[in-house]
Amino acid sequence: MPIAEVNAPIDAPRGLAGVIVTETQLGDVRGAEGFYHYCQYSAVELAAARSFEDVWYLMFHGELPSATQLAAFRAETAALRALPAAVRDALPALAHAGALSGPLAGLRTALSLLGAAAGFRPLYDIDADRRRADALAACAAVPTLITALHRLGQGLQPVEPRADLGHAANYLYMLTGEEPEPDRVRAIEAYLISTIDHGFNASTFTARVIASTGADLAACLVGAVGALSGPLHGGAPSRALDMLDAIGTPDRIDSWIRDSVLRGDRIMGFGHSVYRTEDPRSRMLRGVAEQIGGPLVEFAVQVEARVEALLAELKPGRELHTNVELYAGVVMELCGLPREMFTPTFCAARVVGWSANILEQAEDSKIIRPAARYVGPPPPQPLPAAAPR
Repeated sequence: MPIAEVNAPIDAPRGLAGVIVTETQLGDVRGAEGFYHYCQYSAVELAAARSFEDVWYLMFHGELPSATQLAAFRAETAALRALPAAVRDALPALAHAGALSGPLAGLRTALSLLGAAAGFRPLYDIDADRRRADALAACAAVPTLITALHRLGQGLQPVEPRADLGHAANYLYMLTGEEPEPDRVRAIEAYLISTIDHGFNASTFTARVIASTGADLAACLVGAVGALSGPLHGGAPSRALDMLDAIGTPDRIDSWIRDSVLRGDRIMGFGHSVYRTEDPRSRMLRGVAEQIGGPLVEFAVQVEARVEALLAELKPGRELHTNVELYAGVVMELCGLPREMFTPTFCAARVVGWSANILEQAEDSKIIRPAARYVGPPPPQPLPAAAPR
């Protein structure tokens, strides 16, 4: 049933929690069940059994590709990984300017430049085929931009993309300059797939608001990256690992967590605004981490068990479980990604979900324009005389 349009103001909860603002065919998060999906398929099952390109195709076309379609899509997207010369030439300056902020800050500017260099036009002025072409170009270029900015920031030369590698393998190759081991590729690919989309989170909603104005695709993505950069959204996987480092050893878990909870500190990697059960992404990524194994994984599992027990004791009645951040950080650490690249790597996957949402929003001509309740001094007040000049 279409969502009714009303003219009278409607009070909404803070943060628009639980408010349905549109309809989508791209997926949903069912927090009470601990389940989320892309189109008609379980996102976790897709992460376990399919390639990144399979799911990218699904998000753009609403169906999984045949073998022939997948081969064509791989070739089409791989050919778009190389950057326009104007963008490539500007990256050293962007990396230098953002030396203290990291690749995500540089990506915002680089995406604007990419849109200009590639001739992205307002979504309002172009047809669906051109919108799709712009979206593919942006999604293919973002991993190249991120890895180039990181390497330049480390005093290294960017690594050119390879069309013969899959999306995840090419990302790791551009990051390190070495062809990655297959088990590392599969681990990162599972992570990337699991983070392509996740309901109407802050960055996705931001992208759709901008898209509703008819702006070009790059403008929508720049806004989304800005929202993602906030620590309460995409910036926590490295912080969860920082917490493991701070705890240090198993004998310190209980005292460290108790002290943190009693101080009112947030326990990174635990709790979620939607899930009231274990985050299904956490469950899946814990399995990925355990397949690789090692002391870090064993310690993370110990911390998870004790934190949940202590939170149940100290905050009774609240459902607080691991979210995606804890084991996402563990998996990326095991695969050799530097911590400053954790959130940019999240972005390399989420750009596909953002773009799919932008394309869907572009089909709706209604601009997103909510209202706010004014709570300042009652107007109109007498205007005071201006000071003599």
